Formats: sequence, C-alpha cells, structure tokens
Amino acid sequence: MKTFGGPALFLDRSDINTDEIIPAKYLTEITKEDLKPYLLEDLKLPGFDPKSDKTYGAGAVVTRANFGCGSSREHAPWVFEVNGINVVIAQSFARIFRQNMFNCGMAAIELSPEKIDQLFTYAGSADASIEVDVANSTLTIKGGGREESMQFDISPFDKALVLAGGWVDYADSKY
Repeated sequence: MKTFGGPALFLDRSDINTDEIIPAKYLTEITKEDLKPYLLEDLKLPGFDPKSDKTYGAGAVVTRANFGCGSSREHAPWVFEVNGINVVIAQSFARIFRQNMFNCGMAAIELSPEKIDQLFTYAGSADASIEVDVANSTLTIKGGGREESMQFDISPFDKALVLAGGWVDYADSKY
C-alpha cells in the first residue's frame, strides 16, 4: 500500500516541464529504479538543490500551475514514485502528466490559487509535511507549530485508480 504524503518539497514556479522533472537523456534507462538519482536534475529555481536531502527525503510536492507540461512520458511520474513521492499538489497539471499520475496509482491534487498560496506559507518551516487521505479527499499540512486541513476534489474514477494502486491493479480487479 502506497503512502500519500510526508515531508513537503515546495517548488515555487509554474510550467515545470517533464524535461526538468526527468531529463530526456535518461529515458533509455531500463528500470524505474535506474531513474531515481536524476529527480528534478535540470530544474532551475533560486535556492533549489536537486541533490539535497530535502529533495530526496520528500514525500509530497507542492507547486504552481501547469505542472508536468512538455512531453507525455510516463517517466516523469515514475521518477517521483521511485523516490517515495506519491502525491503532487498544484494549481493545475498538464493533462497527460495528470492522467499518468492516476494511472500509476499516484495522487495529482488540484487546488485553487488561494489554497496553493496558503500551503506555500509553510515553505519556510523546516518540518513542513503533508498527509493526504485520498479516500476522504482531505489533506493536512503541518509545520512550524501550525496545522490545517483542506478538502480537494477528485473524480470517482481517478480516486478508484489511486486506491487500487493504479490502472493495472484497477483493471485486474474489474475485468
């Protein structure tokens, strides 16, 4: 059973594309595990170090709009999955990236710009973490002695994919 959450990694930029999530030069790797050391390798953000413990210790990503734009590669969700990140929270996602997340049994949670801004108020907390209850469509963020919960929308089908563990497990249980 996958967990959904953990220490939060805040990526304060819109339009983070799949080449920044996993550079194309690694797409010839044979296994998902082989992608692991290259997570966010080409992402350029002030103060962001893709090789830091904060990146590799994260369990959830909070970011801005149009996350996962670019190519339709499944490698982008895979590199998060092999690094223990099963939830990405954004204002919006590129359509194919979003569906690849659900197909892999991972949560792609869309929130309003106001709620994303509220989550970013925790970005300065060294202990910021997020726990997601997919079944009840709620997330809880904690950090700096504060805690708050939010509801999110997820379609019944996408929720079923996540709770089943992804498309293959869902199809095995239904067909």
